Amino acid sequence: MSSGMANATSRPKASVPLVTVGQFYTQHADALQLKLLAGAGGLQRIIKEGSVNRPGLAFAGYHKYFANDRLQVMGFSESSYLKSLSPEVSRERVRALFKQRIPCLTLARGIKPPKVILEEAEAHEIPVFQSPLTTMRFINAATICLEIDFAPQATEHGSTVDIQGIGIMVRGKSGVGKSECVLSLLDRGHSLVADDITKIRCLEGRELIATSAEITRFHMEVRGIGIINVANLFGVKGIRLEKRLDLVVTLAEWTPDLEIDRIGLDQAYYEILQIKIPHVTRGGRRVRPKAAQHGAEFGARIQ
Repeated sequence: MSSGMANATSRPKASVPLVTVGQFYTQHADALQLKLLAGAGGLQRIIKEGSVNRPGLAFAGYHKYFANDRLQVMGFSESSYLKSLSPEVSRERVRALFKQRIPCLTLARGIKPPKVILEEAEAHEIPVFQSPLTTMRFINAATICLEIDFAPQATEHGSTVDIQGIGIMVRGKSGVGKSECVLSLLDRGHSLVADDITKIRCLEGRELIATSAEITRFHMEVRGIGIINVANLFGVKGIRLEKRLDLVVTLAEWTPDLEIDRIGLDQAYYEILQIKIPHVTRGGRRVRPKAAQHGAEFGARIQ
């Protein structure tokens, strides 16, 4: 198959998920050692940018070019500055910050928040967190978490396996034998990442990470058997939570006019989220009757 034919394949549309403060807190509270102190009513606020900002200039009264869509992090410098102000001015500056509709505020280094911050946070429903991590360590860790949360995502109709460290997605029309092919690979000691539907996210614009939908994770459907739990049948070695995608294989029903490059002179690619992955096509006869027989034999063997 020529690269032009591969590129003609329909592509899934990329999507960037909406991340709320509550979701960020739930997913990364352990890694960032976050503790919610106030403003629980604002956990549904949306984080619009996958970055972190320090509000030092905002506390000084300068709000031009203020990155109010980002997570805000306070360190010793911001805390010391607020303490140097009179109670009236301090409250005015904190109130002005919260009126910028920031997603949330985190105090690093385990800093005990001034009472004014907690009171204004409750009044404006701005979540306030505390973390024992140093300011720069927290910023670095939170940035990594945000990169994962804001990574462009897409969904592909295909099954993904880890074959000796290489992530391979097997795709094709319904009934062509994707799941049966993957089942045979699992039987040979390889690992399942996703069956039938593969969720893909792009990290840093350079690599694709494949995983499964939560509801179908570690399970697959096999004709002649039904739904099987791969972890129970093959053990921990038979499953992978996620895997970098390195190759796409398309199974196509054999027809006389099917063009297949048997010697590999022309490299074809399959594009997902603007990243090109090596792509090969393999033909075969429609396997529906044999697939059911294979599934029944496998079911009899595992009973």
